[in-house]
Amino acid sequence: MSEARRALRLRAEVPAEVPHTAMIMAAGLGKRMRPLTATRPKPLIEVGGKALLDHVLEKLRLAGVRKVVVNVHYLADALEAHLASRAHGLEVVISDERELLLETGGGLVQAAPLIDCDPFLALNSDNLWVDGPADTLKLLASHWDDAKMDALLLLVPLARALNHKGIGDFHMTRTGRLRRRQRSHVAPFVFTGIQMLSKRVLRDAPDGPFSTNILWDRAIEEGRCFGAVHQGLWFDVGTPQSIELTETALQNV
Repeated sequence: MSEARRALRLRAEVPAEVPHTAMIMAAGLGKRMRPLTATRPKPLIEVGGKALLDHVLEKLRLAGVRKVVVNVHYLADALEAHLASRAHGLEVVISDERELLLETGGGLVQAAPLIDCDPFLALNSDNLWVDGPADTLKLLASHWDDAKMDALLLLVPLARALNHKGIGDFHMTRTGRLRRRQRSHVAPFVFTGIQMLSKRVLRDAPDGPFSTNILWDRAIEEGRCFGAVHQGLWFDVGTPQSIELTETALQNV
């Protein structure tokens, strides 16, 4: 057995402490999911009879998360009403972006005072994944090394990024450090929308709306952006057509 496989098995066998607070990104417009998002926000689109947001909340609770900070903008009232009735036993705090959509980076900066642990989890609200041999979030947390990391991104191999039409996001060294895909080139790993972050990554952040990519790029430059490989299934549920494909695949799990 290789050292990499032995380390992976060890991580699967030893439960890691998951941050008790997570940030869920739920403010986006869901343009690729139109026309379904004409009347409901994308996180409330159902897959397998359950809202995408509920899939995420359930996974967080099972991993030991106790509090979620959720940012809202598009059809915010519908999201707040859903969270009030289906919190899955989690404490829910709203980061309100009704007046201005702040994008992923700006959303993190605004929500930071509400996030009461460091590091913390940050997840897109439209994630849908199936655990591999260990709880995915615990496995991610087991890779965290605060001395050398500001960002730890959960990645899936491009060949296993189900429904995904892209050509990859990152290359990863043997030690887990990430670098960007070069323009017009293919990269072997896709970002799943799940990450663990130190609040250090938010230092000197721009004002107003901006992408998390700006924070990642600085962390990559400083050698403090790492990746961990997801061992289970991951689905890109970004379009109406992908819903049926995902539901069919889930029936066979």
